[in-house]
Amino acid sequence: MNKGVNKGVNEAVNGSAPPRQTLWVIVALCGLSITFDGYDLVVFGTTVPSLLKEWQISPAEAGTLASLALVGMLIGALLVGTLTDVLGRRKMLLLSVTWFSVSMMLCTVAPSPELFGLFRLLGGLGLGGLMPTAAALVIEYAPPGRANLTYGVMQSGYAIGGILAAALAIPVIPDAGWRVMYLIGAAPLLLVVPLAYRLLPESLEYLVLRGRREEASELAARHNVPLPERQEDDGGRRWYSGVRELVSPGYRAGTVLLWATCFCALLAVYGLSTWLPQIMRTARFPLGSALTFLLVFNLGSIVGSVAGGRIADRVGSKPVVTVSFLLGAASVFLLATRPSTWAMYLLLAVAGHGTIGTQNLVNAYVTRYYPAGARTTGIGWALGVGRLGAILGPTIGGLVIDSGAPWPWNFYLFAAVALVGLFAAGLVPQSPSPAAERSAGRGSRAGTPALKESTL
Repeated sequence: MNKGVNKGVNEAVNGSAPPRQTLWVIVALCGLSITFDGYDLVVFGTTVPSLLKEWQISPAEAGTLASLALVGMLIGALLVGTLTDVLGRRKMLLLSVTWFSVSMMLCTVAPSPELFGLFRLLGGLGLGGLMPTAAALVIEYAPPGRANLTYGVMQSGYAIGGILAAALAIPVIPDAGWRVMYLIGAAPLLLVVPLAYRLLPESLEYLVLRGRREEASELAARHNVPLPERQEDDGGRRWYSGVRELVSPGYRAGTVLLWATCFCALLAVYGLSTWLPQIMRTARFPLGSALTFLLVFNLGSIVGSVAGGRIADRVGSKPVVTVSFLLGAASVFLLATRPSTWAMYLLLAVAGHGTIGTQNLVNAYVTRYYPAGARTTGIGWALGVGRLGAILGPTIGGLVIDSGAPWPWNFYLFAAVALVGLFAAGLVPQSPSPAAERSAGRGSRAGTPALKESTL
């Protein structure tokens, strides 16, 4: 396709948002996929008592099983950029969901903890590739000036998945057993994959990069979005090209700081998600069941993701991420003061926003920080490094509890982690991308191409 045709397509749709149907389909399918990522975050915790009883394993061995899924996620996140260069974002999402769903099905028939751990590790590989791919695809098709809001709505599925796992565990495990919880986790194979195969569009950026401009032009016209201003691959691109761009002089400092930001955010998310009920019971808070803690905590993250995304579209991602970290640190610190019941509910909701909600905002920030060709690799590596924090979070929390330290020290620890994340995010330099100003909420006026708007 020649440049004249490319220009004509862009002029025809310049400043326009994708049709509501297209945007709804992409957000719904990616959001539904992410829901089962959140489901996986909570489902293991709901089944741990049953695993301990059936297989007669120790809590330390159960902790090892928990970490295997996170190790898989780390590896998957690091590999996703390279695989996406070959397969494209659409196929990568389909592969990730299918891989994860099949692994969850295998967990339902695992005869031993060793095989169960292997299946959890394999499932983590799929989940590790899912989040970066869904993030990049949603950001790409988001309407001008609403990329963070659109991403926040999609990412709300993560918290909904956690709520779903906690709610289903109450009736399912006593009546049907723990294996059914993992069978439910395989639902995307029937719900998402057929619909995504039929309805989910391919990434325009990927098509243009691969030299498939005619196909990209047709897709852009159909969905009312402009083609990205990018030359196709000349054959010199290699598997490591995206990684090399992340550590190039213009992006190196920002990359390291964004990795540190993800590390801190995920350490707090997984540490609190794992140990919050136990900390509350140790402190003898009159809040009732652990389900209440999880519901309030995750509901706060949903509100924070959507509201924070909308604000980020107006003022930019960086200030919203730093303020969210501050709210997270303050609310978690105040939980250690043993407030009244209603104040505690409020603080838990704010803590949900300041941890899970902050990580959702960080994902959008990272995705928009890099140019199109390095976007999936950028979020993949950031989440990969962040998974190290996810692995350490439950471990560190457990060590604090086992040490016999007073229960407030758990909250002090995770509040301090949030403060470190705040400083890391605050030090991230402006992206070298020419669209950096537009991403800060100053480019939502008519006439700004949608795809350029979605690149920080």
